[in-house]
Amino acid sequence: MKAEYTDIRQHILDQGKAIITRKGFAGVGLNEILTAAAVPKGSFYHYFKSKELFGEAMLADYVTRYLAEMDLVLSQPERSAAQSLMDYWAGWTSESLDGSGCDCRCLVVKLSSEVADMSEPMRVTLQDGTSRIVARLAVAMQQAVADGSLAPLPDPAHTALTLYQLWLGAALLTKLRRDASALQAAWQATLAMLQLPADQKSA
Repeated sequence: MKAEYTDIRQHILDQGKAIITRKGFAGVGLNEILTAAAVPKGSFYHYFKSKELFGEAMLADYVTRYLAEMDLVLSQPERSAAQSLMDYWAGWTSESLDGSGCDCRCLVVKLSSEVADMSEPMRVTLQDGTSRIVARLAVAMQQAVADGSLAPLPDPAHTALTLYQLWLGAALLTKLRRDASALQAAWQATLAMLQLPADQKSA
């Protein structure tokens, strides 16, 4: 019974996330989520007492999955810590662009400004998630300095925060411009800040 509970709850989260990633949180009604998940309203309210609580759970689930994927990228045994770090940034291109232009699939980029004005619990969930992302980046930079693949950094935590903010801004500009120029500029700025070869190509 517990496995069934988890599966149904996760199914609703996954279906809702897919729609909200495309249309935003306010632009998606509860009935659209119910239809996509093929569950009755009573089942939805069994797991989530409101749409806002659903949104909070969806963001927490997204952050958990994001961090797990991030950990895999940053701990590749065949790559140096600096190479793994640049693999992470290269992944932002595939997250922010599709073949036709710009279709951002990062919920931090997609929903931050929207939910910050709409829901304090959702804002806090995203804020906590981004803090955890930055902390992982700082650790990766410390590991890269330790294995010699990065030059010493005076303040890895500050560098991690600066780079994360740079890439968030680049992702937002990519949505406006409908091209990859901002992400390409962020790539070059990252190489310069980390003192890596300027001719290194993104994935």
